[in-house]
Amino acid sequence: MSRHSIAAALLAAAVLTLAGAGAAQAQLSPTSSFLATLDNAYRVIPNVTYHEASGVENKLDLYVRRNPDGPAPVLLMIHGGGWVGGQKETYTMRLLPYLEMGFAVVNVGYRLADVALAPAAVEDCLCALRWIARNAEQYGLDASRVVVTGMSAGGHLSLTTGMIPSAAGLDRQCAARAFSGPRPADPATVVAIVNWYGITDVVDMLDGPNVKGYAVEWLGSLPNRVEVASRVSPVNYVREGLPPILTIHGDDDPIVPYEHAVRLKDRLDAVGAANELHTVPGGGHGGFDDEETLAIYEKIFDFLARHGLPARSATNQQN
Repeated sequence: MSRHSIAAALLAAAVLTLAGAGAAQAQLSPTSSFLATLDNAYRVIPNVTYHEASGVENKLDLYVRRNPDGPAPVLLMIHGGGWVGGQKETYTMRLLPYLEMGFAVVNVGYRLADVALAPAAVEDCLCALRWIARNAEQYGLDASRVVVTGMSAGGHLSLTTGMIPSAAGLDRQCAARAFSGPRPADPATVVAIVNWYGITDVVDMLDGPNVKGYAVEWLGSLPNRVEVASRVSPVNYVREGLPPILTIHGDDDPIVPYEHAVRLKDRLDAVGAANELHTVPGGGHGGFDDEETLAIYEKIFDFLARHGLPARSATNQQN
């Protein structure tokens, strides 16, 4: 069975398990074997503080191999919720296909609007990249191969995390609190972005036909809210040399307009940046059916493989 078919079967198996389906089998399939031995292969390190700001500790969860034979490529996952809600724990099931591919996973939380308005969430996720770089050796992470992904607001944050350069100044809060000594570690290197129906133009969501309450809440009554919204809009960071970007979007999405995905693709194409847009016909804001979801993951794995990620499937590694 190919890596792609195993990963697709893994996702289907997870759906069936959650639904209470599945019958005992005399012989376990490769996917079932992987799920059965997952705890032997991986360890979970929850709620590690990676950054402090606004009087709160930002936390992340780590999923790393117990007996690594070398640094693992990293999947940085960022949850959605319109920057005003959501939590990292709700995305745990979505990590499974990436664990099967051999990734270590860093699942991050960040400051929501009730703690700090924009650009706080963007700053936090950029700080997560620096945390990966500082702690790569301790946890067996390959800080030179990070894939960032997320859904909705998490898609937006995956784009800003992979596209915004340090020169923009949005990672200045990541500096270690010290009066002397070496400068903070450089951030980990993002080598690909998988954007699930993320906002690409935040200004577009503040007024006019595409105005959305969650965006208005995230910017609040900031006197320079349009300037801040522009500063955190991925479409304004399109340039040559970006990591490859895959965008997944339904063309009937009522929460994040499909035109955001098209606009980003058009700008990326104009500068020759590697990117793809996978459109789900009639698809809304997520909630894709099993067939659509499996097709999406096949697309993701093909996209990553063509860009050299990951090195191998976890099912072919020794525990």
